Amino acid sequence: MKHILDNLSPFKVKISFAKVIEVLEEIAGSDVDYRAAYAKGLLKEIEPYPELRDGIESYQQIEKHYERIKYLLADLFPTALTNNEIKAVAVPFDNYIFNTTERLNKIIKEAGEDFDIMIRDFDEHPFYVMNCCIILNAYYGCKIDFGTPIFYDIPNADGVIKHYRILYNADFLEIFPTEKSVALTQEDINLLIDNYDDLALWKEKFPPQSWILKGFVIMTLYDNSVESAISNLKSNLLSNNQDSEFKKETIENIFRSIYRIPDLRTGFAAFSSDFSRLKKADFDEEMHSFLLEGLEDDCRHALGECSLETLIGQKKYFIISDVKEFLITNPEEKGLAEHLLAQNVQSCIFAPLVKDEKLLGIVELVSSEPKLLNSINANKLDLVMPFLVDTIDRYFSDMQNQIDAIIQKEYTAIHPSVYWKFREEASLHTTDKNARDLPFKEIVFKEVYPLYGQIDIKGSSVARNEAIEKDLTVQIERLLRLLRFVSDNLKLPVIYQNVFELEDLEKQLKESLKADTESLIQSYVLNEVHPMLRHFKDSNEVVRAKVETYFKSLDPKIMMVYDARKDFDQTLSLINKKMAFLLDKKQEEAQSFFPHYYERFKTDGVEHNLYIGASIAPQLSFSHVYLSNLRLWQLQALCEMENEYYHMRPSLPYDLDVTSLILVFSTPISIRFRMDEKRFDVDGTYNARYEVVKKRIDKSNIKGTEERITQKGKITIVYSQHQEEVEYRRYISLLQHKNKLGAIETFEVEDLQGVTGLKALRVEILYSKSDESENGYTYQDLVKELSIKN
Repeated sequence: MKHILDNLSPFKVKISFAKVIEVLEEIAGSDVDYRAAYAKGLLKEIEPYPELRDGIESYQQIEKHYERIKYLLADLFPTALTNNEIKAVAVPFDNYIFNTTERLNKIIKEAGEDFDIMIRDFDEHPFYVMNCCIILNAYYGCKIDFGTPIFYDIPNADGVIKHYRILYNADFLEIFPTEKSVALTQEDINLLIDNYDDLALWKEKFPPQSWILKGFVIMTLYDNSVESAISNLKSNLLSNNQDSEFKKETIENIFRSIYRIPDLRTGFAAFSSDFSRLKKADFDEEMHSFLLEGLEDDCRHALGECSLETLIGQKKYFIISDVKEFLITNPEEKGLAEHLLAQNVQSCIFAPLVKDEKLLGIVELVSSEPKLLNSINANKLDLVMPFLVDTIDRYFSDMQNQIDAIIQKEYTAIHPSVYWKFREEASLHTTDKNARDLPFKEIVFKEVYPLYGQIDIKGSSVARNEAIEKDLTVQIERLLRLLRFVSDNLKLPVIYQNVFELEDLEKQLKESLKADTESLIQSYVLNEVHPMLRHFKDSNEVVRAKVETYFKSLDPKIMMVYDARKDFDQTLSLINKKMAFLLDKKQEEAQSFFPHYYERFKTDGVEHNLYIGASIAPQLSFSHVYLSNLRLWQLQALCEMENEYYHMRPSLPYDLDVTSLILVFSTPISIRFRMDEKRFDVDGTYNARYEVVKKRIDKSNIKGTEERITQKGKITIVYSQHQEEVEYRRYISLLQHKNKLGAIETFEVEDLQGVTGLKALRVEILYSKSDESENGYTYQDLVKELSIKN
């Protein structure tokens, strides 16, 4: 015998009509003769079958009593409404139904012999939990809202999927516990409410068939096809799952459900970035376009004047309900009409996708039947257009990200001023199939003017060596104290050996710090001394305590003393971060003057390269005024960076000096992006002179002296031509007037290898008073500020 609810459930189901029979008994005792007679006759008919009152537990019994059940439920299923209502008797959330109306029978029959009616996306887990929630609400008085919409998806005779929302009337249900039931506390209920996903927990609190479900529910369906299809479209469009992509077949089926047109076809045409033409969608090779079928040209050739004005000018839907009639009444649109008719398009809707006043593309809905698509049902698109717009915008963004990824992988992180050039090349490898396997071209910008500057940390190598020496000295002193203490307690000869060797290393360290001293001492400590000390952790308690104290005093990452070096490294890092941040921030302002290439590097200080010229921004008119403006900006920027360091210096854990330098080069050069190095470099032998000067100038001396050309508290400007000196003296005069710069000195620079005749201006920086500074730094404030900005 096949029992009702073969699916695992907390219920043992008994289909009972007790409540209906009780109503009939009341009617039988009433004074209305014809109603009483009808009720008495029906009660007499079912009297031999007590299971109709007590409960039916198998499908076979339902089949046996099918006609009697139909009579019993006649008041609930009126014959006059059987061709209108979509109703049946059911068990909650189960797919078995009976006593169906004629309209429901017809819907199921049209779906085909192979169709099995199944609730959408409803497996064992939600089925079991929803039944448990019925018990919680009905028996325990909870108020759990578990009314998630549930649907049947049923194809009609034309194959269009229709979506029917399921509603249950549970007035004829009763629920009773059995001896298997688990009595729940409020804590149990709270636990269940917070653990929907834990099916084992629900089965523990509601064991299978531990409750009686007696009665039946009336299931009513209503056609929710449009709303459900729109919901499915939203889910499909908004999903980030790669399995839910903007696929033609999926979208087409959903639109067929919305419009109830079996042969409805969909297409999409994208606008080019300059809006001059339509093009095939880059994000889906299967996406068809009826407007572009067999051609890809500017908008007028693809659309025609009338449609162009409606779609692009007015940004409204363009609708043709009968293409043949449209051809007759609009002969000027002959090209478009014949183009559509050639594809058997008899009615159509073209809808522009607009995001922030930007045209993304055109959604195309077409049918081979005239009048099926028209100005009335075009309004259905209003419900889904926002989601279509967001989806297409997202796909365009994804395409942009793919292009960016190629640029990042094949080139480097590209500055916005030259990004367009890289994008042109990368775009070929994403949209042009023939170009995808070709090598990536090198990017060259010709006739650009270079500017170079730096703010360098003076004597950083000496300071770093001092920090290393301090840490290694402390390291050896701590170890010697510890080992001498251990030897006094344990009397092991091997300890004397380590003491002797550490004393020798200490002597070498005091004499001079060599290139390999740090690694030599670190290797000896980590590989020779520390393993022995760890062995002493198992010795007497006093020794163990001393050893543990020593290890706690070390840096946990390198297991060495790292105090002075840490201060130095952190100081260097803070200076670089602050200077780089300030320079980057000021660059945003400089880009507004005229787009130019900008890159900076953090070394022991911050260097920057600037390149400006017509080839960087070919859409704009370049003038030497912009070069002069950028040179003045660079000088002002270094003044501000020097002032910023002046005010942050007292808060730093290590005291360091900085020097500033500008290299002036008035001859335009070419720069080429080096694919192997992922960076720009000068192009050609002649231009290499600039790179030679740039790399050697900061370590050079004043000609005929041992004095470096750079000096703390001053900006050095290196040049080779007299007009460059004149130009920079003008800038200096302006900044002297603003009390930013002071006295000037002039000198020649010593000859460099292959480069002679360089001169320099060195100008004093006038630091602003601390109370005029933006920041009254403490070390902690500085660390916090830079951690946020970076």
